[in-house]
Amino acid sequence: MTEKFRPIHAECLRAVLLCALAGLYLAACAAAAVGTVVVTSVDIARDRRTVGTYVDDNAVEWKIRRALQNDTQIGGGTDISVTSWNGVVLLTGEVAANEQGRRAVGIARGYTEARQVINQLVVAPTSRFTERSHDAWLTTKAKSALLAARDVSAGRIKVVTDRATIYLMGMVTRAEADAAVAATRQLRGVQRIVKVFEYIQ
Repeated sequence: MTEKFRPIHAECLRAVLLCALAGLYLAACAAAAVGTVVVTSVDIARDRRTVGTYVDDNAVEWKIRRALQNDTQIGGGTDISVTSWNGVVLLTGEVAANEQGRRAVGIARGYTEARQVINQLVVAPTSRFTERSHDAWLTTKAKSALLAARDVSAGRIKVVTDRATIYLMGMVTRAEADAAVAATRQLRGVQRIVKVFEYIQ
C-alpha cells in the first residue's frame, strides 16, 4: 500500500498533543472507572503517520477498551489488549469463550477510526503475572533489538507481545519488515513473530 504523508513540525505537534491531553484530562472521571489512560511516547519525527492519525489511534484504543470493559455481554474471564496503528486495530489476550471474542471484534469494528480489526484473541484462562512479566521483558528486548538493527527505524515499528508471540506493527517497506523480523526472531523465549505491517513503496 502506498501511503502519502507530510512532515510534522514541532509546533504543530505540540499544539495537537496538548489538545489531546486536555481532552483526556476533561474525561478523567470516566477514565478513572476503566483504568489509567496513557498517551504512548512515540518518536513523531520518524513516525510515518500524520499527527491526526496518531491522535486518532490513541483515542480509538481508549474508546474500544472502555467499551469492552463496560459491555455486559463480554463479562468476566477476559483480558483483552487493544492496539491501533494507522487505523489497524489489533486485539490480543484471552477470552473465556468464542462468543466473547466475536463480541469484542464487533465492538471494535463499530468505530470509524478502525479501518481494519485483526483478531488474535485466544480462548484460554487469563495470563498469570509471571506470563505478563515475561511478555513485557520480551517487548523490551525486541525494542532494543530494533534500535540496534540496521536498515530499520525502531520509531516506525510498534511492538506488542502476548503469550510469547511478538506482533510487529507499522507502515514499512518490505526491506524494513524483513530487517525487523531478522532483528527479533533470535530473541530467547519468543515463540512466534506475527507481521501486522502495512507496506509502502
